[in-house]
Amino acid sequence: MGSEKTDNRVDVPFSGDERTLLCSFLDFLRGTIEHKCRGLGDEDAARPVLPSQLTTAAGIVKHLRWVENHWFRVALAGEPSKAPYTQDDPDADWRVEPGETISGLLADYAAECTASRELVAGLDLDHEVAFRGDERLSVRWVLIHMIEETGRHAGHLDAVRELLDGTTGE
Repeated sequence: MGSEKTDNRVDVPFSGDERTLLCSFLDFLRGTIEHKCRGLGDEDAARPVLPSQLTTAAGIVKHLRWVENHWFRVALAGEPSKAPYTQDDPDADWRVEPGETISGLLADYAAECTASRELVAGLDLDHEVAFRGDERLSVRWVLIHMIEETGRHAGHLDAVRELLDGTTGE
């Protein structure tokens, strides 16, 4: 008797090549972000439940969209940044603006994740680009960092969701 899958998260294999495992874990965490937001209305998704006032479910999704954009499109592909944050307003990617909805932010995040997947599919894990002057940045490092970043924020989303409406679990 197996358990029925209730979301669109990928099943991470227990073995496989490095690329398969890294990409599968990242995709599982990306799916977890969507899963943890399921059923949230716009008002609750934008409601702060922590003292920072920025850590909202919608803010986490918006932030992760721009983190994906930065590490894949900007850092690896060399595209210009279109992120809303600046030196003067470093938290703009966390702030939910009027008219932004959780469904729209999730759609933007999903589109960014698709662009990230497509970019990585065409690059070797050892592919490197110039980064921050004389440093080198590899695809492997970006994937590992994104697993860490997405996992950390999935944990934040666990706490935010429980504080919003008591929903717990995966």
